[in-house]
Amino acid sequence: MSLVFAGACSHGPGITGRAHLAEPGLRNAFHAAFHGMGEALAAARPEALVVIAAEHFANFFMNNMPAYAMGMADHYEGPIEDPGWLGIARTRIPGNAELSFRLVRGVMEEVDVAYAEEWKFDHGIMVPLHFLTPKFDLPVIPVNINCQGPPLTPLHRAWAFGEALRHACDAVPERIAVVATGGISHWPATPDSGKINEPWDREFLARWSRQDKAAMLSYSDEATYRDAGQGGFEIRTFIAAAAAARGPGEVRFYAPIPIFSVGCTVALMAIE
Repeated sequence: MSLVFAGACSHGPGITGRAHLAEPGLRNAFHAAFHGMGEALAAARPEALVVIAAEHFANFFMNNMPAYAMGMADHYEGPIEDPGWLGIARTRIPGNAELSFRLVRGVMEEVDVAYAEEWKFDHGIMVPLHFLTPKFDLPVIPVNINCQGPPLTPLHRAWAFGEALRHACDAVPERIAVVATGGISHWPATPDSGKINEPWDREFLARWSRQDKAAMLSYSDEATYRDAGQGGFEIRTFIAAAAAARGPGEVRFYAPIPIFSVGCTVALMAIE
């Protein structure tokens, strides 16, 4: 078995860029949980980290919006945003083009996926890496699920993508980690920015933690948009990670932090 770690976390730009404005106790607990996730990741000794994210029109636009895309380069750069605004210095992140090629080819056996040999990381990947791999020394294979421009991939297809990714990981000898990153409920770049639906978040995380596939896939986009904002569409990344891991989840931290504009999550999932 080559998948050795799985988890999920939030990625709002305020987590680093507006950290000084958050309530210190809550911020410190969240950041500590994030760093703890990084320690657990390091203990799993992965040779590559697959980050399943939902990028924000940094690389993919409405003239060509793939449902799924995977990076296939030997290195990447980020953040694409202003480093001073995000609070993360611009750096080069190692990739592994040859391993990416094998994983992409494996996923293609079951799910059509685009691939990109050029990819600028935005906060969706850079914020998690800032905590999980602060030296930026672990090869990363980025994955994007379109959560931005409708029509969005159905939730059951996000699950199928996660299953395909697991099969691809199991077919290679390298030790692979998978981290999903997304909302959960948030209303970015709208007058409602900072709004968080805590009960909705906790219910989704409960379904995710108990690996309740039917419950996770029962959300409609219309209901999600109403109850969790357009940022809630990013549950697709969590669903893909659940399908890849197969085991139950453990939420190590969750709290709504309005200055970060997102319900902040750190969670691990058992590999089965």
